[in-house]
Amino acid sequence: MDSTIVLLVITSYFLMLFTISWFTSRNLTSQTFFTGDRQSPWFLVAFGMIGASLSGVTFISVPGEVGNSNFYYFQVVLGYTIGYAVIAKLLLPLYYKLNLVSIYGYLEQRFGFWSYKTGAFFFILSRTLGSSIRVFLVAGVLQLILFDHWGIPFWGAVLITVGLIWLYTHRGGIKTVVWTDTLQTFFMLAAVVTSIVLVMGELSMDSVWEMMLAVSERPESKVFNWRWQDGTNFFKQFFSGAFIVIVMTGLDQDMMQKNLTCRNLGDAQKNMFWFTNILVVVNLIFLALGVLLYMYVESEGISLPVRTDDLYPLLATSHFSLFAGTVFVLGITAAAYSSADSTLTALTTSFCHDFLRIDKAIPKNRQVMVRKSVHLGFTILMFLVILVIEYINDQSVINAVFILAGYTYGPLLGLYAFGLFTRRKVKDRWVPIPAITAPLLAFFVAQNSEQWFWGYTFGFEILILNGLLMFFGLWLLRDKE
Repeated sequence: MDSTIVLLVITSYFLMLFTISWFTSRNLTSQTFFTGDRQSPWFLVAFGMIGASLSGVTFISVPGEVGNSNFYYFQVVLGYTIGYAVIAKLLLPLYYKLNLVSIYGYLEQRFGFWSYKTGAFFFILSRTLGSSIRVFLVAGVLQLILFDHWGIPFWGAVLITVGLIWLYTHRGGIKTVVWTDTLQTFFMLAAVVTSIVLVMGELSMDSVWEMMLAVSERPESKVFNWRWQDGTNFFKQFFSGAFIVIVMTGLDQDMMQKNLTCRNLGDAQKNMFWFTNILVVVNLIFLALGVLLYMYVESEGISLPVRTDDLYPLLATSHFSLFAGTVFVLGITAAAYSSADSTLTALTTSFCHDFLRIDKAIPKNRQVMVRKSVHLGFTILMFLVILVIEYINDQSVINAVFILAGYTYGPLLGLYAFGLFTRRKVKDRWVPIPAITAPLLAFFVAQNSEQWFWGYTFGFEILILNGLLMFFGLWLLRDKE
């Protein structure tokens, strides 16, 4: 694609984001950045959360990964439905009842100071690393299609990327993010639909029904894997999907902060219901796109890239029409920012409320300055982490994100499960010990599972083992009185 056209498209896109930011940053209160004044329409939150949940990982990795693991990822998506039901019926009522700004405030009320800080720390660690991986993926594509043509090095591209996020979120915070995520979700879905229509035309498919039949006949469209030893076994994937959603949405300040901007619990639950149904369909569309891309490559005699993550960007920018390529650029840009903007807002919220106690320990006349400083600090931290990831990335990014989540979200899963399903108190000051030990033990078991368990390999379900180890550690620390 012509780099001038790409620059024009991205510039126009950001003008829209800055316009939204300007409108949503008027008439601010002291809590607007953190809560959006709890006035967000539920349907707006539901649609915007699609983009935040998918991000650049799904946008790029899922279509390409079809060539390696068929439709097995959809087993995880089916598990999502159980996880979102648990969030809607168990966690959301709890958060609204306690009127929380940071969801980790529950841990302080249930266990105490150290449990509270441990939960908040693991969220900050998980989201900083996970979101940096997502932004790294998309920044690499933007580097290829835009910044290389202008002679801007990768670190400069990343600096521009995170700098623009800071610029349009530093005032309105979550209120701005709710509205910008809606725009970003629209562009992401528009890019996918446009790509599907284009490929259908190139493959002489006259209807959606014909396309569905063609996709279903391909070996890549196999959904279920019943081999119990494999990491992609149905039961492993399904239950892992449920627990991934519980921890990466229900126990995640980033995703829950959007839900908590709804006017009341009923609206938040409606948001979760419709969001779940739309998300399942959208993921199926991404998988179908992956099969179509491989069919297109075969029909055109195009050489496959070394990394499956590069398949969709390569075709969109080098082989599709100018219009389709332009829409792809919009989609990939939206994918980058729909996840990162809400993450920066959530990290700022968690650090300000969970560690600085901004609403209690800092005078009102200094709160805005402190919040802006923290927001800028996390922007710089994300920039540095992305540069580190550039040098160590050596696997499919979608797997990296979930593997990372399995280890860093495990302690959160154990903490909340123990708090919700037992009435025991714990020796609070010792809680950080099992929180550190559980991921290490889980990693050790996963590394040796093939030798110990007759060829069994852990997939995403390592998260469940990690949470169980944390739960057991808390049980050992229970207050017997």
